Amino acid sequence: MKRFYIVGFLVLMAFDTLAQLSFKYAGESALPLEFSAAWLLRVFGQPWIYGAFVGYIGAFFTWMSLLRHAPIGPAFAASHLEIISVLGVSYWLFNEPIGWPQIIGCLFIVAGIMCLAVSETNELAPKAR
Repeated sequence: MKRFYIVGFLVLMAFDTLAQLSFKYAGESALPLEFSAAWLLRVFGQPWIYGAFVGYIGAFFTWMSLLRHAPIGPAFAASHLEIISVLGVSYWLFNEPIGWPQIIGCLFIVAGIMCLAVSETNELAPKAR
């Protein structure tokens, strides 16, 4: 079951990361922003917008599968790991800066997931009498 969680959350993170990065690419390709038929054609003419749809649909079905088995607290927290993956990939692909606030934020995300996982494990463990 542990392997299911690890693989499941990695797949969820991959789909979420795909969706976020695809929206970024599609958004950059669709500039300038205007509400017109030409703009809509520019948006839907970009292959990246379809990558975003695939990412969100894949993330939805992966999340629903995980929720059937995973405890909700740690699962919800772990679903936010994509923030860290998007940050790292954006640094690599878009040369976006990563400063101390982002690094500290990532550490807080990981620490929160670990705290919830430990508390969930302690609640499931049999109590000594």
